Amino acid sequence: MLIAHQIALDPNNAQATYLARAAGVARFAYNWALAEWKRQYEAHKLDLTLPKPSQAALRRQLNAVKREQFPWMLEVTKNAPQMAIIQLGQAFQNFFAGRAKYPQFRKKGQHDRFSLSNDQFSLDDSRIRIPNLGWVRMRETLRFAGKILSATVSCVADRWLVSITVDTQDNSHLPQAENEPQDENQVKGEFRRSQDQGAVGVDLGVKALATLSTGESIPGPKPHQALLNRLRRLSRSLSRKQKGSANRKKAKARLAKLHARIANIRSDALHQLTTDLTRRFHTIGIEDLNVKGMVRNRSLARSIADMGFFEFRRQLDYKAAMRGGQVIVADRWYPSSKTCSGCGHRLDELPLSAREWTCPHCGANHDRDVNAAINLRNLAVSSTVSACGEEGSGRRRKTGAKPASAKQEVSFVHVCT
Repeated sequence: MLIAHQIALDPNNAQATYLARAAGVARFAYNWALAEWKRQYEAHKLDLTLPKPSQAALRRQLNAVKREQFPWMLEVTKNAPQMAIIQLGQAFQNFFAGRAKYPQFRKKGQHDRFSLSNDQFSLDDSRIRIPNLGWVRMRETLRFAGKILSATVSCVADRWLVSITVDTQDNSHLPQAENEPQDENQVKGEFRRSQDQGAVGVDLGVKALATLSTGESIPGPKPHQALLNRLRRLSRSLSRKQKGSANRKKAKARLAKLHARIANIRSDALHQLTTDLTRRFHTIGIEDLNVKGMVRNRSLARSIADMGFFEFRRQLDYKAAMRGGQVIVADRWYPSSKTCSGCGHRLDELPLSAREWTCPHCGANHDRDVNAAINLRNLAVSSTVSACGEEGSGRRRKTGAKPASAKQEVSFVHVCT
């Protein structure tokens, strides 16, 4: 299991200058390799005898010319540009596999980072040793035990962070509830209990971040809305500064820090919610929301983006896999809100403004969000039972529900504040 722990660094001015220089070298190497990749690929299409570009060949090519053409690259660790080209190769692999878009050039101020392989750095309690720089203080110690694979140093709003990836089987970092089993085998056995007791449906919304089938409603922090006035004020202040001036640089830093604070508040709320859900329930039913289409609604776009629906699902998937649970994703067109959770009657239409409705068939009064969450829970339970070939495996509505693979590699990121 792969886990990444993100820790804040505490560099002095000289160390921060070196880190910024190393990030610049990595960014330049990535952009140089991307331009060469495009040029060599176009040449290969015109002359098939020429080899196709590869990250290994580009690394050798850069090593051959950097002493003469780019001598300033020698001032930082050689691992920074090499790892950047390796990441470009991985980006192209993801593109050809259909998992990502075509790689784009990295920009200064947005992609200020560089990576190190596990043989290029070392840890000592609350310190990390970086090549050609020495020991840099960290705000906390690495909380995972296992094989260290890599480290990525990045800058977000003038704050340096290091993300250390560890291959571990230790689950001691997972939050434990009272009387919750500590042993891994006990955890797996605990998740095999009755599905009716361990399943929950989660309906995401704008007014409340999540509504559970148990009737619980979890409000979202809405950090962008709460800090919108200050965000507008800082944006206006930045637009009035002269380009290239020191005051503009200061105003840009203040605006970046506010954006980082908004992102951290949202991420912290989602981490707390997803951790609580995966700790309490082993089967979780959610909807496959078309977030890209939802944000096209100009009236709700800001509120939808402020909730972070995609990040919620991403965290839920890997945390459920870490605990041995599963996430059942309902089909995008599954009518969870328009279907009566009591008798199964389905309404033809249900406007978004109707927050409550009464079933014309059985007379049950439903809260829109709670009813949708109950239907998602029922779908998750039926899908889980059907997968085992037991009750409910007969004829039923085909859905796009799918359990999260328990064998997939997962990534856990803790944002330090």
